[in-house]
Amino acid sequence: MPEDLLLSGWGRTAPTRALLVNVNDKSEVANLIDSANSRGVIARGLGRSYGDAAQCAGGTAIALQPINEIGEIDPESGTVEVGGGTSLDSLVRELLPKGWFLPVTPGTRQVTIGGAIAADVHGKNHHRDGSFINHIQDLDLATPTGSYNVGPGTDSELFWASAGGMGLTGVITRATIKMMPVETDKVVVDTDRFDDLDAVMSAMEQGDSDYRYSVAWVDCTARGRRFGRSVLTRGDHAGKDSLPVADRNSPLSAPRPPRITIPRPGPRHLLNPLTISAFNELWFRRSPRRRRGELQPLAQFFHPLDGVANWNLLYGDRGFVQYQFVVGLEHAEVVEKAITLLTNARIPSFLAVLKRFGPASPGHLSFPFPGWTLALDLPLGPPQLSGALDRLDEMVAAAGGRVYLAKDARLRPELVATMYPRLEEFMAVRNRIDPRGVLRSDLGRRLGIA
Repeated sequence: MPEDLLLSGWGRTAPTRALLVNVNDKSEVANLIDSANSRGVIARGLGRSYGDAAQCAGGTAIALQPINEIGEIDPESGTVEVGGGTSLDSLVRELLPKGWFLPVTPGTRQVTIGGAIAADVHGKNHHRDGSFINHIQDLDLATPTGSYNVGPGTDSELFWASAGGMGLTGVITRATIKMMPVETDKVVVDTDRFDDLDAVMSAMEQGDSDYRYSVAWVDCTARGRRFGRSVLTRGDHAGKDSLPVADRNSPLSAPRPPRITIPRPGPRHLLNPLTISAFNELWFRRSPRRRRGELQPLAQFFHPLDGVANWNLLYGDRGFVQYQFVVGLEHAEVVEKAITLLTNARIPSFLAVLKRFGPASPGHLSFPFPGWTLALDLPLGPPQLSGALDRLDEMVAAAGGRVYLAKDARLRPELVATMYPRLEEFMAVRNRIDPRGVLRSDLGRRLGIA
């Protein structure tokens, strides 16, 4: 039954009310698009966009989770057809025991296939394997002008506009994804601890190409000689010969469900400069200076936060902003300037993640391009936060960089075209398939692209 609900993103920063409607098939999606009111309609998966991308104030949010079928995987090509509401978690649980894993995964499995395409998610292997859309062979899209099957060779303009298009080109109801074969459910991980930012960035520049996966945790509270101290973890899928002999014939195991649940928002000041600084100190000290060949379960390496259900509630009733930007390799200094800006403003980041991107996809609004990307979790509360992020936006834009729309909750609309120079091409495609502007979201309205 349709429900009139207050909806928000994972950051819980700007809730708005919409009619949430569960759908069971493509015809129901088409009917909801055709009957949308003047406020429009947007698809909603598991609500893991951090900002307002899956909200539609006064309109309709189409809940896609019931469209979650998983077809039979082709053992030769590794391709499988899945419903747009299928979660990455369900896909891994179904296929990992059969020897298949996601070709690209973000930091959580609690994302739908449709959402992963609409945000064109990336992972620790972007420098090697690109973003999620690079592994999609075709998809079905429900739009105000009809239903389309699109792919790199079939209405490629609409296909690429949908990659990172944040649901504003249509509702993704089905996709064919090419999975990755794996021999085990483990990753062979190398860990290095660095005392400053220059050292870790230099190590990533020189050695990332030797690994499929690479990511660095950065302490954004450290000052002076410890500025930017980091822990770099890199790895590759473990072959059977990497396992102890006794384990080489053991079956591949699906990830466990969360072992901890956060029942309610934490105290407003639980995550403050003091507690975050203490956590970062502990995390840095407990990390090994140098460790080679550690075997880690896939879930531990890729999705550690999935072990804690509702972890976003730790940020209290105010919520938090996740801010992620990318700048070209020639503008590596922006990473240092960004951390310096936040450190000097006494704005704590509970989690800061640094990666290097490889080649961009042809997606008009796809976020990654060759360069450095830094993601920051920032609790709401400090009065100086808004001004600091505005300055950071301008710094990123001046360097030819951009912020990630899937995580954005407060970008100024005048910067969108600067950050995404193919915006006009995207809008041309959008106007073709949605001339009346039925597909809308709070993010689209806020940024002037819907």
